[in-house]
Amino acid sequence: MLTIFRRSFFPAFMRLMRRLAKLLLSFFSYFAALFSHAVRHFTRLTSNRVRIPLPLFRRFPVPARRQPANCQKDTYITNHHALDHIMAKLMSSSSPIALLLLLALNLPAQIPERTKAFVENHTVAGIVTMVLKNGKVIEFDAEGMADIEAGKPMKKDTIFQIMSMTKPFTAVGIMMLVEEGKLALRDPVEHYLPEFRDLRVVATSGPEAAKAGVPNHAITIRDLMTHTAGIFDAPPADIKDYNQRMDIPLSELMKTFGKQPLLFQPGTHWSYSSPGIDILGRIIEVCSGQKYEDFIASRLLKPLGMKDSFYFPDAAVIPRIAMVYEGHNGTLQRSPGTILGGDPAKHREGAKYPAPAWGLYSTAEDLSHFYQMMLNGGTYEGRRYLSKFTVDLMTQIQTGDLEPSGWLGGSGYGLAWEVVKNSYGALAGHSIGTYGHGGAFGTQGWIDPKENLITIMMIQRSNGGTDSLRDVVMMMADTAREN
Repeated sequence: MLTIFRRSFFPAFMRLMRRLAKLLLSFFSYFAALFSHAVRHFTRLTSNRVRIPLPLFRRFPVPARRQPANCQKDTYITNHHALDHIMAKLMSSSSPIALLLLLALNLPAQIPERTKAFVENHTVAGIVTMVLKNGKVIEFDAEGMADIEAGKPMKKDTIFQIMSMTKPFTAVGIMMLVEEGKLALRDPVEHYLPEFRDLRVVATSGPEAAKAGVPNHAITIRDLMTHTAGIFDAPPADIKDYNQRMDIPLSELMKTFGKQPLLFQPGTHWSYSSPGIDILGRIIEVCSGQKYEDFIASRLLKPLGMKDSFYFPDAAVIPRIAMVYEGHNGTLQRSPGTILGGDPAKHREGAKYPAPAWGLYSTAEDLSHFYQMMLNGGTYEGRRYLSKFTVDLMTQIQTGDLEPSGWLGGSGYGLAWEVVKNSYGALAGHSIGTYGHGGAFGTQGWIDPKENLITIMMIQRSNGGTDSLRDVVMMMADTAREN
């Protein structure tokens, strides 16, 4: 009963708030226009221009270039352009009330005005946003800088390290092989990778902490895709910097991964694991007979027209790659070589490890092709990549009642996709049933099948601090549902 109440009450509440905000703005606009008309009429009846103070608007001063010459700056409103300036102030405000008023406008095209504030306060160096509704682009913009030191502005075709947004690509590759009958989701991983035979589970507390137990079942491909296998996430001690050096091939990494104990009994907890997705990448190699990166390129990237997406950049594209930054006390500094992928200025030179969990470079436009394919139920521009059944299976919650299971809160996990499951998750700007993924450097991509909506946000900040920016972009994009 509580769930039904939430599902029925929350959307109705949001619609009511939007309508109320629209009414307030309509009244405000009418009042401003009426007052402007009255002032103009009154000045025509007098020999001298009259200055009329309006304390109500003092928090939204009119720009000097739009004021009559004999008006005191920042004190008087004498024309309808004041409303434009008020809107600009709302865009730069961090007030929840300001955001609510903007939501009421149902204008995703206003996203750039809002994101400028995050660039100006050095939350991020630059940002690219893209919103698609019913298969059409309704917002696409670039703000700020791609490389501050080099003086390169952010552009719509700037290339980003999308990090964990790579995971769904690997998962789709697995599902392609499932549809071809080359593997099954319930198959034990050890059937394909013998390195994972005889795994043990380590208790982390209590009197059994020093002992290793036998798993209740061999970890499966499904366990890996849902992050419930118990695979570690922190690098093993003997290859602790492999994510920076990127000099160990997938086949060699499996030898070390297979020696690590499971963190818990498979299927009993949710624990995010990039190495678990790397294991899936190696399974793709074994079942397809191709290198992981070649399989993804030939089966997804090239046919989808993702011309600026790759794992290992060549010299020709390096000038278009955005630099990665860290935020420190209101300033931005280049991220060090200790981040995933190593020194961002070296662009993974000499890398052998494709990082199936986080290795892809891409652009907003390229990602829109992949997301549109998912939203279309597995097809894009007349070509089928997955069956609709498979797309639905991937985007259904597979983690049941396991909590936590996801990053947003109010979400669960499908097959490598995070899925919004209740009204709390909807507070981040997503309908229930919306699915997507974020990346370690702040990138975000979300698909709302109910509203036929895709939202993409591309930034490069490696030490967090961008949740507010994410929520603003996603919430403003979400207003497109009523357009």
